[in-house]
Amino acid sequence: MRNMLLALALATASLPTLAQQQPVYGARLEGFDYPYPVKLFKFQAQRQPLEMAYMDIAPTGPANGRTAVLLHGKNFCAATWEPNIGALSRAGYRVIAVDQVGFCKSSKPRHYQFSLSGLADNTHALLESLGIDHPVVIGHSMGGMLAIRYALMFPRDVSHLALVDPIGLEDWKAVGVPYQSVDQWYAGTLKTDYESTKKYQMDVYYAGTWTPAYERWARMQAGMYAGDGKDINAWDQALTYDMVYNQPVVYELSDIKVLTTLFIGLKDRTAVGKGKAPPEIRATLGNYPVLGKRAAGAIPGATLVEFADLGHSPQVADPARFNAALLKALGQP
Repeated sequence: MRNMLLALALATASLPTLAQQQPVYGARLEGFDYPYPVKLFKFQAQRQPLEMAYMDIAPTGPANGRTAVLLHGKNFCAATWEPNIGALSRAGYRVIAVDQVGFCKSSKPRHYQFSLSGLADNTHALLESLGIDHPVVIGHSMGGMLAIRYALMFPRDVSHLALVDPIGLEDWKAVGVPYQSVDQWYAGTLKTDYESTKKYQMDVYYAGTWTPAYERWARMQAGMYAGDGKDINAWDQALTYDMVYNQPVVYELSDIKVLTTLFIGLKDRTAVGKGKAPPEIRATLGNYPVLGKRAAGAIPGATLVEFADLGHSPQVADPARFNAALLKALGQP
């Protein structure tokens, strides 16, 4: 019996831990399946051929003639919108969920000047190629920052702007977050693994909670850093950190001319570069109960929807409640 128990203990000890079971995905997220077929928009920019991956989902309910365009956050992909895509499709929307250049299944250029204006222009070109005009534009986190830039650049092409815990509602540089070079961002991003990803997501996205439903998205992000794509993903992420830090949109909120709804998780405390800020400044950053109200007051005619118990990702943490609030807002004239 003693020998059997010893053998069992040795066998158990040799099993890989959960962290060691991390799947490895390709540089462009090869191996991770999206919930709907992925298409590629091929175009030229900055003297190089590029591809934007996207999903184009037809209405599953009676078509309402409207299109919803979904813009992901910095540590997210088009696939992360899965529970929201289904709700919009059932409500009659055609849904376009995009991976921006430098992210997920889209091109990962090593030499590319990232700008919010450039990403907005890429997205506009994609929609033009699909014959889509006047869509609902829904952006989360960095995608909310991008959606703001899109609405400022193409105000006549947006029917409704929905911002889900957008970053950029404060100017981190102006309030005292120290500058980091691209090389510093790169060095930090190279350390990305499953454990660090889960801890950050649990603390920031899900207000200290964790459920099995969140696991897939943590594994998705960590998987891009577990294989040969680690270097290029870290490099492009470093370039986009530099982009969001240096290209604030907060000063232009009053210039938004389209119908806007803000969806804010009141437990959100996201701020780019927060960890490098002095403690007295760090404590003031990412105060979304204040930032959400301030932004809603700055954007003409904006509506504010708050989720008292949710963090940075209300659309993932409680999709049923978020989807109901989103569809209600989009139904407003």
